[in-house]
Amino acid sequence: MTKASWQPGRRDLLKLASAGVLTNASVPWFEALATDAQRQSGRAPKACILLWMDGGPSQQHTFDPKPRGEFGAISTSVPGIHICEHLPQMSQVMDEVALIRSMSTGEGDHYRAKYYLHTGFQRVGGFEHPAIGCIASHENGDPTNDLPSFVTIDAGYDKGNGGRLYRSVPSYLGARHAPLAVRHPDTGLENQPADAGDVELARRLALLARGERRFAQQYATSLVRQKQTAFDRAVSLMRSDAVTAFDVDSESPALRAAYGSHRFGKACLMARRLIERGASFIEIFHRGWDDHEGAAQRVKPRMGWMDPAMATLITDLKSRGLLDRTLIIWMGEFGRGPINGKDHYARAWTTMLAGAGLKTGQVVGRTDEKTRHTGGTVVDRPVSVPDFFATICHALDIDPAKEFHAAGNRPMPIVDPEGAAITELF
Repeated sequence: MTKASWQPGRRDLLKLASAGVLTNASVPWFEALATDAQRQSGRAPKACILLWMDGGPSQQHTFDPKPRGEFGAISTSVPGIHICEHLPQMSQVMDEVALIRSMSTGEGDHYRAKYYLHTGFQRVGGFEHPAIGCIASHENGDPTNDLPSFVTIDAGYDKGNGGRLYRSVPSYLGARHAPLAVRHPDTGLENQPADAGDVELARRLALLARGERRFAQQYATSLVRQKQTAFDRAVSLMRSDAVTAFDVDSESPALRAAYGSHRFGKACLMARRLIERGASFIEIFHRGWDDHEGAAQRVKPRMGWMDPAMATLITDLKSRGLLDRTLIIWMGEFGRGPINGKDHYARAWTTMLAGAGLKTGQVVGRTDEKTRHTGGTVVDRPVSVPDFFATICHALDIDPAKEFHAAGNRPMPIVDPEGAAITELF
């Protein structure tokens, strides 16, 4: 068999893809074939929905209530696991959830912690690591899908605090893996023409494309290539029926009511629609959780929209056969201090995971309940940021030991080598 006549079979492509042949290069025809092979194998790539509570949610007022805390605790669908009394719907799906109550990350500055929890690395100088959503797009995204692999959705805010919002960047992975930003789930994809097939629109786009190509040829810089990538992606999406994934109003009134009328609930519904259409990573962010005045007065009303939206997202994905391939993460950049939740607290806090075939219905780690500062110390199974990232990668079938290459051919691992996945979840 000659080299020119060899055509890789499905098994060959799967082996090559899993071996990381495309680590440092993007070859569209190969990626398309590899994705097609993966689909033929019946194993769809894993996806992720990150529910980001910007500012740092209080663990004691949500998923790690304490006897001396301001809120009571209620039993759940899993005997022995108790959560905040204001999360009644989440209590009924606890068998689909794993709580990590022993996060110990040590970074109490808002922006540095946001960077750390989005990239897995502490920021040093001006170097930018790619965000986890960009990594998921690179590793699990479908290059043949008109829908962007990574989408962020703004779920609003109830007060302006928490410092600067972290914006995910792909860094050395390339502009193709940057997120598409949805400003409001009610408006969906903005600036969408009424008729994407309009002849006059097509003529204008073609004229613009010619000008863009000439400019890109004359000024072949990274920034210009990124702009060209964004233009091409926007036009492709504009002409595709994939745009319908952003239309939450097309869902039944009953399902929309179950998710709730708050922006967060609508964002969760949009996330499910995007996952259904092949997106790899959705980040929904809600701002305002920097509760220095005390968490109780702010967290209680938030539970009114967060509880039904999260519980419905879990049950909706499960009913459609999507939960086993979709990881749901709930977290912020750190927790809040014992017991009233006023201060930044990175020594002992909680995250929540669901789906992706994890061993759910369990709690990993434990904080103390006997000292004056109840819940302020991890007493069992501390989990670091590298540990957490190794766990996420393992759940998404991404090799945490894989290396990319940054500028200057500098090897960059996906996860800090010191990280170890939480084996109890697998």
